[in-house]
Amino acid sequence: MTSRMLLVLSLAMLAGVLSVSSVPAQSAGGLAGPGVSAELAARRRSQVSAVRYDLALTVGTADTASGAVTLSFLRRGAGDVILDFRGTAVLGGAVNGRPWAGAASAWNRHHITVPSGLLRAGRNTVTVEFLTPVASAGAAIIRTTDPTDSATYLYTLLVPSDANLLFPSFDQPDLKARLQLTLTTPRGWRALANGALIGVDSAGDRRTHRFANTKPLSTYLMAFAAGPWQVHTRRDVIVPRGAPVPMSLYVRASRAKEAESDTLLAMNARALRWLGEYFGVAYGFDKYDALLAPAFPFGGMEHPGAVFYNEESFIYRERPTTSQLLGRQATTFHEVAHQWFGDYVTMRWFDDLWLKEGFATFMAARMQASLEPSSNAWKTFYLRNKPTAYGTDATSGTTPVWQSLANLDQAKSNYGPIVYNKAPSLLKQLEYLVGARAFQRGVQRFLREHAYGNATWQELLASIGVASGRDLTAWGKQWMLRPGMPIVEQQLDVRDGRIVQLRLVQRPAQPALSGAGAWPLKMQVRLHYPNRPPVQIPVELRGDTTIVRDAVGREAPAFVYANEGDYGYAIVLPDTMSVNWLEQQIASVDDDFLRAMLWGSLWDLVREARLAPGRFVRMALQSLPTERDEQLAGTLVGRLTTAVSRYSPAPVREEILPEVEALLLRGAGDATRPYGTRKAHLDAYIGLAQRPAALAQLRGWLRADSALGLAVRAPTRWSLVTRLVARGASDSDSLIAAESQRDATTEGQRQAFVATAAKPDSATKAHLFSRWFRDAALNEEWVTSSLRSFHDPEQQRLSRPYLTAALDTLPWIQANRRIFFLGSWLGATLSGQTDRAALETVDAWLAGHATLAPDLRQKVLQARDDLERTVRIRSTVWPDLRTRQ
Repeated sequence: MTSRMLLVLSLAMLAGVLSVSSVPAQSAGGLAGPGVSAELAARRRSQVSAVRYDLALTVGTADTASGAVTLSFLRRGAGDVILDFRGTAVLGGAVNGRPWAGAASAWNRHHITVPSGLLRAGRNTVTVEFLTPVASAGAAIIRTTDPTDSATYLYTLLVPSDANLLFPSFDQPDLKARLQLTLTTPRGWRALANGALIGVDSAGDRRTHRFANTKPLSTYLMAFAAGPWQVHTRRDVIVPRGAPVPMSLYVRASRAKEAESDTLLAMNARALRWLGEYFGVAYGFDKYDALLAPAFPFGGMEHPGAVFYNEESFIYRERPTTSQLLGRQATTFHEVAHQWFGDYVTMRWFDDLWLKEGFATFMAARMQASLEPSSNAWKTFYLRNKPTAYGTDATSGTTPVWQSLANLDQAKSNYGPIVYNKAPSLLKQLEYLVGARAFQRGVQRFLREHAYGNATWQELLASIGVASGRDLTAWGKQWMLRPGMPIVEQQLDVRDGRIVQLRLVQRPAQPALSGAGAWPLKMQVRLHYPNRPPVQIPVELRGDTTIVRDAVGREAPAFVYANEGDYGYAIVLPDTMSVNWLEQQIASVDDDFLRAMLWGSLWDLVREARLAPGRFVRMALQSLPTERDEQLAGTLVGRLTTAVSRYSPAPVREEILPEVEALLLRGAGDATRPYGTRKAHLDAYIGLAQRPAALAQLRGWLRADSALGLAVRAPTRWSLVTRLVARGASDSDSLIAAESQRDATTEGQRQAFVATAAKPDSATKAHLFSRWFRDAALNEEWVTSSLRSFHDPEQQRLSRPYLTAALDTLPWIQANRRIFFLGSWLGATLSGQTDRAALETVDAWLAGHATLAPDLRQKVLQARDDLERTVRIRSTVWPDLRTRQ
């Protein structure tokens, strides 16, 4: 069969999957249509209150779980009451203690409509018996089987609106409810949930776990996990000045010895204590346990009393770098901060998603800076947040921080860099504007006023405004409701060694989207002098052009930087004089944080096609051998790699690659440098290897189990295998098989799947693209992991035929995959392309889909931006090499 025939067959099969999977079930129409509409949520909010769930579930290794839930609620007014449910079946029910024969027929596969005639004013109870799916992906209950001991583990994941896939409920964040859970599992299993375990009964081969009633929770925060977990318990003080309480960490049995259980629990306890002090509100739930979940599709999930973390991010199979350790700590602090922002006080609707996610990220950095002063936490915050935020917010697909949401079916689209990376950056900016103490008082006021309730961004800003004595209404409209971001250009005039004028010129990155007018910005301008203290000038930008009057007449500095301390949210483009000095002397800037920001602005010039990638490569090659900051070295190596592999056409890349390879080898082998710096160099060398000598080097390291004095273990061994496979090794199957035999763990299986996706042949591409959609047992995290290998830019001629098909799947992906997957899908697909033909394909697809849902169009435009920049950089900087490579 030819490669074209394979592709046609694969796409035809995919079309069949999508045509079947996308057909909506019959609905009752109106408010009982698919999803949870804003109209339905508003109606229920006025109709229903004081909700309680008594939920009983029976789970095991089967594909279906059975259950019964009794909803108790106060009803006001008249009309039917609509429950949300997307499970497998409705078996029967009762209303106010009387059998409800019409329960099954009242279900339209989206909602269960309880007729008003069966209800009464005041307290009502509705019982529904149901079935719900259990699967590796696409279910509210995720199942994973450990290949090392064949043990099965289950855990739930309900964010943002999958509680109604698990059980009939009012699945909207502002109808908080108390949950009492009874969970029946196979004998020998343990279970944890939001509430404390209050009893276990065994009968035959079953075990029933009874959990205490919870505090009021939003449905997306309800959770349980079950399986033969190993449990490590210790006592820690989690309420400031309180008595020690038990805290437990649940880990699957095969990895229990690898987990740093005491360290991880102590980290959580430390965060709980610090946040209780900062917020002036003690931890508000009855107990605190943590779970390391295998194949978890993102870093963590903040369920009150039962926080789930990604196992692979918390248990290391090789020596961790400083960046990994700080990342693990930041993830822990983020999820713990959610216990207040998200759990204790919850956004009213998912249009305010940033209110929990942005705050959790900001507070994680604030806490890290306080608890670990030597960590230089705000440098880490900058490196982890600003490039990602700017990379999305400067695109034509960006959105406001507050993102309008008509239906929770679309809530997955709201997840991304705007709420996770821009929002915390704005909170840092706000804290600088009003002062740290006023900001803290305002946050404390907000938490007190909305305890166990719901709130909006306006209410948060009102609380901070009262505490600071400052009206933040205009600030909020500009930063919460206006899409896009500012670019601030430094314009410096010097005469006779003195500053004549320093202008900061502000413009929108996307004028057509953001509209005219300046954003309110407060920044700190630095005039840097090599041999004496700098001059630091606080400046508020209120118009398109701001003249820094305090700079006039001062001695000309070595360089100017308009955003020292990273207080302002803006892409800062340095002036020519500053760039020229930094090109030669940036390594002499002692402050690691400042140096990281300066490198960031130089990289922004590259992305704006105003600094040649080759010039940036020369700066990096000159500075990397002496770069002493481990995190910055890793970031710089990554940008060097991008400049070489993405922004440089093939002829240029081939010319500079030997010098880059030599630098990476020296950096990896330099035993005087930090381990993380050496590892970053090694990883980059592996990722760039394509010449025969480099590929032979990789094989040698694989055989020797070491590279340049560094031990080579999984996952680095898998990186070596995957790179060799991607470069067309004739023994690809043998390499994967040998490494799979050596590493028979769940992670080894996943890595083998990723390596297989890297094969540069059309049959593999066709098979995998079809399997992503057809194989219901394929874990979603495996799919996410394989996307980059499938779309390797060096194989873009093989993956190009799938570009349109990948775009065609977006509605299906939005309906059937978890949060973050849509962004990963588009990011990997479009970053696998580098030429104008691919850009034209994307643009033609957008032009041909005028009715595409706005949120999906925005996601495509966000991902398109880097492809468009790549084409523009190549054509602008390398005009003599304009090709379709």
